[in-house]
Amino acid sequence: MYQALYRKYRSQTFGQLVGQKVVATTLRQAVEQDKISHAYLFSGPRGTGKTSVAKIFAKAMNCPHQKNGEPCNECYICQAITEGSLEDVIEIDAASNNGVDEIRDIRDKSTYAPSLAKHKVYIIDEVHMLSTGAFNALLKTLEEPTENVVFILATTELHKIPATILSRVQRFEFKSIKTKDIVAHIEWILQQENIGFENDAVQIIARRAEGGMRDALSILDQALSLTQDNQLTTAISEEITGSISLGALDAYVTAVLMHDTSAALENLDVIFDSGKNMARFVTDLLQYLRDLLIVKTGGENTHISEIFLGNLNTPQERLFELIEIATKSLSEIKNSLQPKIYTEMMTIRLAEGQEKAELPSNLVSEIETLKDEISQLKGQLASLQPSSAPSNPVQGTQSAKTSKGYRVDRHKVNAILQEAVENPSLARSNLTKLQNAWGEIIESLAGADKALLVGSQPVAANENHAILAFESSFNAEQTMKRENLNTMFGNLLSNVAGFSPDILAISMTDWTEIRAEFSAKARGENVNPTEETKETIIPEGFAFLEEKISIQED
Repeated sequence: MYQALYRKYRSQTFGQLVGQKVVATTLRQAVEQDKISHAYLFSGPRGTGKTSVAKIFAKAMNCPHQKNGEPCNECYICQAITEGSLEDVIEIDAASNNGVDEIRDIRDKSTYAPSLAKHKVYIIDEVHMLSTGAFNALLKTLEEPTENVVFILATTELHKIPATILSRVQRFEFKSIKTKDIVAHIEWILQQENIGFENDAVQIIARRAEGGMRDALSILDQALSLTQDNQLTTAISEEITGSISLGALDAYVTAVLMHDTSAALENLDVIFDSGKNMARFVTDLLQYLRDLLIVKTGGENTHISEIFLGNLNTPQERLFELIEIATKSLSEIKNSLQPKIYTEMMTIRLAEGQEKAELPSNLVSEIETLKDEISQLKGQLASLQPSSAPSNPVQGTQSAKTSKGYRVDRHKVNAILQEAVENPSLARSNLTKLQNAWGEIIESLAGADKALLVGSQPVAANENHAILAFESSFNAEQTMKRENLNTMFGNLLSNVAGFSPDILAISMTDWTEIRAEFSAKARGENVNPTEETKETIIPEGFAFLEEKISIQED
């Protein structure tokens, strides 16, 4: 019976793994040093080797002839694990066994010692599919593990795993496999199968896999079913993956770069009539433009066409513009009921986007004349100004103060501070509750609200008010402008901190200044309010009248 390539060439040792060097090295050393933990969690994209590593790890820790952390793959235990027949290594699909009863059954059976192997291993694939009750049942087992029992959990959706589980396992994150590593592995497999290939054909399959080795081998398996004379051609890879031929992309991009809209639309019609998906076409186009950029900056050139080499003369700014237009159009094309129309619109934007209307020659000369006249006027104005303008600290202070669009209610802040002085234990308790809960409150907010409160921290609180100090005065101002501010925080603060004060936002600079003034007054020191007085008496722009104004008190 024919065996699929991804099964036939599944890695059997840590050394055979592709693209997961860190994971392989860590687990191999754990086996070599006999430091086997009771629970592991493998997470990462599909087809990156999680299940394969779990089986290799199970073989390595149980192999009686393991050497340097690698299984021998020749003994009965290794062969039985590879075939899936060893009763001490149990593979479970959580997608179909996600109930409490199944996990309880595992928990009960895990108390029995292994019969043949050194360790009893439970490999639970797609563990994120377990129900809440099943997770709770599993949690008890992970809290009090039975000796010589190892759990290996695998998932593609790490965010669905409860934090209580994550804190009791060793986590290994599998990365998407690089395209060049996939290419090298596919070429090696084709050599083993005595099948010839074109380099572009392998590149197309590797890119279509998007970082998953299993997907790459599945596509390769499908492509080989179309091969003739044991030769994998570029045309076959394009047909299987639905990719656009490099020749068609060359012609389309060339027409776009030449601002030949008609030719570009004609090339698009040819691509569409051949049955190609428009979203897939734009994706391939973005990859083509990316390759142009990479090669222009010194990267490796995987294209051999003369047209591609000619397109390398395109300026980077033009390529950036094309990528931006194509990226914005891709989402519209994917969601549209008429993808071809949107693709045609994109094509017109790509071809005509760089063309700019040239200004008439007479208008250009007039602009230059106006520039000269403006320069002359600036020089005349500079000569009319006095050589030594008296420095005016009040004016500087005034401009600095008026540049602040938001001013905090100092009286309210001082009142909160006064209450804190009168009842320090209550103030300290309220502030401690708020500070301890603040991180949790921020994490519970949505994107815009969360971004607004970044860099804030509670600095004072009583039963009715809480002062938030912001690193940015702008964020403080925007926070106080929120009409639903206290409604937004009321329930959160009540549930987390135990009380729900009204929020008073203040910049960290203002808070430091007000607190210093309050402390000085409390110690009986004189505070010079000259800046505030001057600000209220002398209008903005009339600081030069300071010496001529006298203040008379009634």
